[in-house]
Amino acid sequence: MTAETATAPASPGTFNASEYLLQAAVQPETRDRTALTGPGGDLGQAELAELSGHIAAGLERRGLRGEERVVLFMADGPFMAAAILGAMRFGAVPVPVSTMLTGAELAALLNDARARVLLVSGRFAVAAEAALAHAPGVRHVAVEGDAALQAPPGVRVGPFEDLVQEGRALGGEPAEPYMTSDDSSALWLYTSGTTGKPKGAMHRHANIRHVVETYGRQVLGITPEDRCYSVAKLFFAYGIGNSLFFPLAAGATAILDPDRPTPTSVSERLAEYRPTLFFAVPTFYAALLNADVPVEAFASVRLAVSAGEPLPAELCRRFTARYGVEVIDGLGSTECLHIFLSNRPGEVRPGTTGTAVPGYELRVVDADGADVEPGTPGSLLVKGESIATGYWCRTDATRKVFQGEWLRTGDTYVVDEDGYYTCLGRTGDMLKAGGIWVSPAEVEGRLLEHPAVSMAAVVGLPDADGLDKPVAAVVLKEGASAEPPELIDFCRAGLASFKRPREVLIVDRLPTTPTGKLRRFAVRELAAALLGSG
Repeated sequence: MTAETATAPASPGTFNASEYLLQAAVQPETRDRTALTGPGGDLGQAELAELSGHIAAGLERRGLRGEERVVLFMADGPFMAAAILGAMRFGAVPVPVSTMLTGAELAALLNDARARVLLVSGRFAVAAEAALAHAPGVRHVAVEGDAALQAPPGVRVGPFEDLVQEGRALGGEPAEPYMTSDDSSALWLYTSGTTGKPKGAMHRHANIRHVVETYGRQVLGITPEDRCYSVAKLFFAYGIGNSLFFPLAAGATAILDPDRPTPTSVSERLAEYRPTLFFAVPTFYAALLNADVPVEAFASVRLAVSAGEPLPAELCRRFTARYGVEVIDGLGSTECLHIFLSNRPGEVRPGTTGTAVPGYELRVVDADGADVEPGTPGSLLVKGESIATGYWCRTDATRKVFQGEWLRTGDTYVVDEDGYYTCLGRTGDMLKAGGIWVSPAEVEGRLLEHPAVSMAAVVGLPDADGLDKPVAAVVLKEGASAEPPELIDFCRAGLASFKRPREVLIVDRLPTTPTGKLRRFAVRELAAALLGSG
């Protein structure tokens, strides 16, 4: 198969997300602007388009075909960004996966995706090598960097640069984008798997355009002058929007950081690269405050975004009061590709997740699927054009989550008369105390109002009578002190008495996922062990 036969010029009725995202590369006034920057180096808009085209041609040279999957086990940087774009340009399906995976976990995803090509950064070569021993379908591996990687017989392993050179050698200008359409598969993203085995959410080319033209343009208001820096990485739905889709479509600049973020490292990146848009999760905002990151670190930031879990009202207020930067909290999901419910700049209501993003519809329903009245808790459903077509080879899960035009988010919410939504927790996290529903998020929000508390998580554990009662695990601010009875009384003073935690456990840290989301089941196990009830 040659480049001429594998691809064809785009025509009316076709749509390729890679071509859409790289529009700035063909405009004389923007082609030389910086598209990507960071420790991995700079790439201009036209340079990025050229690199992605050569990667597309190189993948074809390796025998990849349209709609086949390419797994990316890579650190954020120019090569990873260009590989995602190149695979989509060619009509293949990039599958960026978490770099926190073990070899066994990576092998499971390689096999599940039926991947023939693996792209890997050298720093993750050990896990990749272990995975390849149990992933017989992989035939080609391209390694970014100088790391050596051994593979089973029959698997071709070589430098990533060779892949690029092979594509470049096919003849100068990259081939035209593959004739994909709105409904063609563009990208798979695996869910975190914190509540079960990871599932591949399948996204269309049109889904990428939809999140850009709704949240990117109408909520962020992103312009070519913006510089985006995201704590969440490209292998997450949240991160790929922040660091690829939104900045590229606007002709703005993405700051790609290959390293695992810490308050110190992020503070250094902020000072060096001067972003205007900053994206993180609530746990990381708490860590920044707790680490006492200098105020001047956020001098260039015009707007901060939070997602991944509800942002407590007090944490929102504390961050804005210290750094002078507004934080808009939002809710998105892997299945929706990005944020569909959000506060707006200048209209933030701390403690809420805001209102529906233009282009999406929301419902709050009871156990029978009927809409509830404002002020009544229920399950949140969303409808919009960016919803995945389903989970790859997971029929039962697909039927439970994707219900006609609506997606069941798994979150319990309440909406007020003004259309502002407040999260009461994951549907399975709600607990009853004395026969009355208690929202862990509400109790956690109260605990975070205490001047000594940095982080808090509330779970339900059975008491001596076998009835679930709220128990809190709390991390104190550095140098601060507070005793459990004091914190229980503080909750009693600000909440209905039945909502107060019956026990407060002071811990050094809370268990979280690589994205910073709370692993609530692990908190429950930790609390049970400390209380001797496990």
